[in-house]
Amino acid sequence: MTRRESEHARPTGAGTVVLELGPGAGALVLITAPELDGAEIDISLAGDTYRTHSVVRRRLVAGGTQYAAVYPSLPPGSYTVWRAPGDPLTTATITGGAVTRTDWTSGR
Repeated sequence: MTRRESEHARPTGAGTVVLELGPGAGALVLITAPELDGAEIDISLAGDTYRTHSVVRRRLVAGGTQYAAVYPSLPPGSYTVWRAPGDPLTTATITGGAVTRTDWTSGR
């Protein structure tokens, strides 16, 4: 995870993230603590060295505010969420046609 304090994105509202879901693609929504706003969090498909990342942003949702990184259009499989290089945080299983939500509100 990297932090870019000066690059905080504005909050997002309904309809600002487009998820194309289907038999070959799912998505991950990683819910975080507000302190991680602006952090880039890496994920990788199990057994793969390639990583992709997403930035945690403040998201305006029904009932309030949530902080999350969204990873759209992921091939189905088991993914590692990385706290830092060499330091896995958790895993998440992506299923085609579905959105997986993982809660990391502890931020540690």
